[in-house]
Amino acid sequence: MQTLITEMFEIKHPIIQGGMHYVGFAELAAAVSNAGGLGIITGLTQKTPKNLAKEIERCNKMTNKPFGVNLTFLPVIEAPDYPGYIKAIIDGGVKIVETAGNNPAKWLPMLKENRMKVIHKCTTVRHALKAEGLGCDALSIDGFECGGHPGEDDIPNMILLPRAAEELKVPFVSSGGMADARSLVASLAMGAEGMNMGTRFIATKEAPVHENVKQAILAATELDTRLVMRPLRNTERVLNNKAVERILEKEKELGSDIKFEDIVKEVAGVYPRVMLEGEMDAGPWSCGMVAGLVHDIPTVQELIDRIMSESEELIRTRLEKMI
Repeated sequence: MQTLITEMFEIKHPIIQGGMHYVGFAELAAAVSNAGGLGIITGLTQKTPKNLAKEIERCNKMTNKPFGVNLTFLPVIEAPDYPGYIKAIIDGGVKIVETAGNNPAKWLPMLKENRMKVIHKCTTVRHALKAEGLGCDALSIDGFECGGHPGEDDIPNMILLPRAAEELKVPFVSSGGMADARSLVASLAMGAEGMNMGTRFIATKEAPVHENVKQAILAATELDTRLVMRPLRNTERVLNNKAVERILEKEKELGSDIKFEDIVKEVAGVYPRVMLEGEMDAGPWSCGMVAGLVHDIPTVQELIDRIMSESEELIRTRLEKMI
């Protein structure tokens, strides 16, 4: 399947693995790239630029296919060493960067000077237009269904993707709620040039997370995610657990008076404990509603091959027969 995204990133299939904290290690990124998609290393999971350089080196040894690095620009007082991270990406020979979070304008010149292709993640059309105007090469349009941060406008992909297609000139992929061939074909029908999957890739054999995490996704339905930190306007979709219920109770009690300090015990240092150690009630962790569509734990190659073969069948058999 050839789309503007496969051409831009020189990949076989229009499937991207999104950046995920303490999930996007070299093992998963390489597996996705080797299977014909675009694997992504999560930059800030690596605590220093030097660590990121080592992770990129590990990935280069595992695949000779294109892969990218995610850089999330955080609204914090003491920002990470972004110039150092970008230098590690450049020195590692990576040519694709997925940006997310705050406006990437400050860092785009450094990326573009080094001939990087930049795909920026947006949850609204207005933000997507801004990123397009800044010079981003492609966009990842993230619907309200997504795990992680869906923004504050709550627009699901059945509306958001067609609106993006109406407004944008650069190619974009769908993100949020993507799991299978139906996701891909529907995304293409609504104007996307491919899809980005996060939660679905966690439930694969190569995902370097604890087995408890994979089984939690497998056992979950589309009803088992919750939105936390909404009163702080930092909404995150997470899989429900005891820590999430405590946060929601605090939000209910404190209302608009709640501050981040009130929930810091529930959220600080959570990801290593959940993803690596399998402590499923340690705190909130990002998971999409798409968990309801995850019914097995295949290899990455099996998953991508299945998506592509079923997509072709959907297009050639089901849809063609309707005309």
